[in-house]
Amino acid sequence: MDIQAILSQLSFAAENPRKMLEEQLAQGKKVVGCFPSYTPEELVDAAGMVPFGVWGAQMEPYLAKKYLPVFACPILQSSLEMGLSGKLDGLSAVVIPTLCDTFRCITQDWLAGVPHIPMIPVSYPQNRTDAGIRFLRSEFAVVKGKLEEVCGHPITDEDIKKSIRVYNEHTAVMREFTAVANEHLDIIDPVMRHHVMKSAWFMPKAEHTRLMRELVTALKATQPTCFKGRRVLLSGIAAEPDSLLQILTDNNVAVVGDDLAQESRQYTAPIPEGQGDPLLRLAGKWRGQLCSLAHDEGKGRVDMLVDMANVTSADGMIFCQMKFCDPEEYDYPLISRALKEIGVPTLCLEVDQQPGSTEQIRTRLQTFAEMLG
Repeated sequence: MDIQAILSQLSFAAENPRKMLEEQLAQGKKVVGCFPSYTPEELVDAAGMVPFGVWGAQMEPYLAKKYLPVFACPILQSSLEMGLSGKLDGLSAVVIPTLCDTFRCITQDWLAGVPHIPMIPVSYPQNRTDAGIRFLRSEFAVVKGKLEEVCGHPITDEDIKKSIRVYNEHTAVMREFTAVANEHLDIIDPVMRHHVMKSAWFMPKAEHTRLMRELVTALKATQPTCFKGRRVLLSGIAAEPDSLLQILTDNNVAVVGDDLAQESRQYTAPIPEGQGDPLLRLAGKWRGQLCSLAHDEGKGRVDMLVDMANVTSADGMIFCQMKFCDPEEYDYPLISRALKEIGVPTLCLEVDQQPGSTEQIRTRLQTFAEMLG
């Protein structure tokens, strides 16, 4: 399969989540919705079911306003709206991590408003020492038991180990893609890069890994290009809608790295290798996660972005501040200061999932691109 055929397939998955869900259901598979950001998809996969990302949508919430205040996270507002309006019907269950105050509310809102789709909560500890990891292991054991009720059979240790291998292989190929893509910025523009990364949420991981390996191989076989435009990093929860990224493309700006929760952030900490308790190994991934939702006194995320800027020769960084997301907002001043110290300017954009004009964003991005030279 050539590069454009692979990219077309991945773009279709990213742009048509509902059709991807219906395709899995038509094959007789059970599908489980996985809310952001660190739902243990591996357990869903180990159960023989298909994990399916629930990352909201570009819509104006109406029904969700009965449950959530207007200042709630747009992703969770639209995700609840999809559940209330039937757009997620067909899911056998949803798993919701309680990572912030809005997530905690959503678990109860879902129970009240969408009772026909079972909800499985999972609590992540902010203490990430050995005691915290053992606690998370016990949480995963509860999730495993509830998933067994949904799938109708036991989930064995071997099932989980196999799934861990699948997910670690996927993490490796996604990391490889982000490196190889920077040699082909004429093909992998900001919108296409986003589609490739986002498509992983709506396809079985083994299938997505296969396509990504084909894509990486095809890109490596293609002559690298010398990109003459500006190179930026993205950080935040998500960089949507596509029209935002299209503005970058229109202004000859390429994305050469990201720390987006919806994209590369999920690949920063692979599941520890070994032959021990697979649930404990699965929980161990949380120890190394760099994220505003995970307590980190040393703020390793800041150093990680500085390193990323140096490795990718980034000209600037765009911080996609999800509207009303306090944890992300707290991190921005530290990130901005550290990057400016190494000569990398930053731009903070407020992004929202509700439909609206991007003309203000267009003006700011055009100005930022001109400032980068």
